[in-house]
Amino acid sequence: MYIKTEAMVLREVEINDADKLLDILSKDQGLLTVKARGVRRGSSPLKSACQLLTLSEFTLFDYRGKLTVREAQSLEQFRPLREDIVLLALSSYFAQTTAAVAQEDAPNPELLSLLCNALYALGSLKKPQELVKAAFELRLACLAGFTPDLSACGVCGALEPERFDLSSGSLCCAACGGGEGGIRMPLRSGMLAAMRYIVWCPPKRLFSFRLEGESLTELSSLTEAYLMTQLEHSFNTLDFYKSMRYYGENHDGII
Repeated sequence: MYIKTEAMVLREVEINDADKLLDILSKDQGLLTVKARGVRRGSSPLKSACQLLTLSEFTLFDYRGKLTVREAQSLEQFRPLREDIVLLALSSYFAQTTAAVAQEDAPNPELLSLLCNALYALGSLKKPQELVKAAFELRLACLAGFTPDLSACGVCGALEPERFDLSSGSLCCAACGGGEGGIRMPLRSGMLAAMRYIVWCPPKRLFSFRLEGESLTELSSLTEAYLMTQLEHSFNTLDFYKSMRYYGENHDGII
């Protein structure tokens, strides 16, 4: 049985001298693990289409529930990301978190679209890294079922609270305090408006908001903390991204 699908390579594992196992996010099949035979050989026609962070059209052979790549043609390789190790590290973090949220046999075209749009915003549109990261993390949390309540303070109903509770995903005023045991992060000017935009805007407009300076930096920290809290998971790709960015910023951008 053959399956034809459009999918993004989220993870690759070398299993011998010639083959790889790939985790791919399919537009209509959900998360799939497939074997790419001979892909590590220089002459393999599958090589470019089976790279990490490549959107490809795959023809898969299904034999007793085991999937093997029969044919593959790359549709988008996001080349600008491969020319900058910091952007590549951030993109790898996006892929790893997407894999953590995606489910087998559960099509989620919005999830694939979010990842593709984030990579395009980083590489081709040259959007600020912290802006893309914050928007991606918060929207990913929403797609994973953790949409925060950003309407008003959960205690007094004030429309512009100064705190965000990471555990409950709700707003609270500094004076109200919220519930016991929650971790509450401050909201600088513009952060709440940006969060509301990210959660409620049309997908194609996700990276079109503006936020700068310390407010953008703190928004990126908040969305990261919220996603990690809700997923109860840490990611080594995020640690690598932060180390590469720190190195680049402290060595005149040379890595």
